Amino acid sequence: MKNSLIIIIILFSLSANAQSVFGYWYGIANVKTSGSANNYLIELILNPEKGYVKGILNYYFKNTYRSLQVKGNYDPSSRQLSLYEIPIPYHASTADLEVFCTMNLQATLMAAKAGSSLKGAFISLPQYKYTCADIYFSLKLNADISKEDSVLKAIREYKETYQVWRPAYTDTAVAVNIIPRKVINYVIEKEYTERENIIANEIEVASDTLKVDFYDNGEVDGDSISVFYNNKLIAFHQMLSTKAVHFDLVLDSTKEINELTMFADNLGSIPPNTALMIIDDGKKRYEARLTSNLEKNATVRIKRKRDQSSFKQ
Repeated sequence: MKNSLIIIIILFSLSANAQSVFGYWYGIANVKTSGSANNYLIELILNPEKGYVKGILNYYFKNTYRSLQVKGNYDPSSRQLSLYEIPIPYHASTADLEVFCTMNLQATLMAAKAGSSLKGAFISLPQYKYTCADIYFSLKLNADISKEDSVLKAIREYKETYQVWRPAYTDTAVAVNIIPRKVINYVIEKEYTERENIIANEIEVASDTLKVDFYDNGEVDGDSISVFYNNKLIAFHQMLSTKAVHFDLVLDSTKEINELTMFADNLGSIPPNTALMIIDDGKKRYEARLTSNLEKNATVRIKRKRDQSSFKQ
C-alpha cells in the first residue's frame, strides 16, 4: 500500500511538471499568408501565481523591440493558456508607420519527452477581427534557463522597454549595402526552384563592374525580396523602400550572359511585389521595373558589350 502511494505521488508530480507553463519560451510568430516574411521574434517568460499567470512578453518586429508585462489564466486540465489585451504591431506595418492591434494570446501546452512547446495564436479582439489577422506561433521551452530563480528575477526586475531603431544620416544614404556572396536559406532556395523565371529585361553593359540598386516601385507597402545572381542566393528578406538595397556586382566573365533575379518573399499590402532596379555601369544607367509574385520570379539578363577596338584592323 505504501509503495503504491509513493508511485501515485511520483506520477502526479511528473504530470504536474509536464503540464506547467512556468519558464522561458522562445520562437517565431507569423500571419498565415503564403510567402509572408513579416516574422515576429518572441520571448515569453511565465510564472504561475495562485489563480492566474503573470509574466513578460518580449518581441522584435522589423525595427522595433518591445517588452511588456502580461497577465492571464492557465487551465492545467485542458492545458490552455490565455493572456489578455496585448498590443502587437499590425503585420503589414512599415518601419515608418507602425500600427498596433490589441490582441489576446491563446495557446495549448504540448508536453513530450523531446521537449515542451506552446502552440497557438495572438487573436484580435472582436472589434478588430476584420483588420488584424491572427498571428500564429510555436514556442519552445528552454529547459536550460527555465529555472525558478531566473524567471522570478526577470519578472521582479522588469522595466518596460520600447526601442525603435532610428538610422543616422550615414545609414540612410543607402539603406542596405550588400556584398554579393553565396548565402544559405534552404526554404527560399527550394521555393525559388519551384517558381518560373520570367525574363523581364535584357541589357548590354560597358563594364564588368556594376552598381545595382533596388527600390520599391510605387507606394511603399511592405514588399520584401530575395535576390539571386546566376541562380545563387546572395541576399534574402530585404525590405524595399525609398532607400536603396545596394549591390556592387562583378560579372562572371566565364558566362556570356549573367542573370539577376528578384524573388518575392511576400506581396506586400498591395499585390504584386514590384521593384525598380537601377543598374549603373559607370557610363550609363539602366532602369528595369520588375514584377514578381508567389509563382513567378523576375529576371534581368546582363550581357557584356564586346570591345569594338578588338575588331579594328
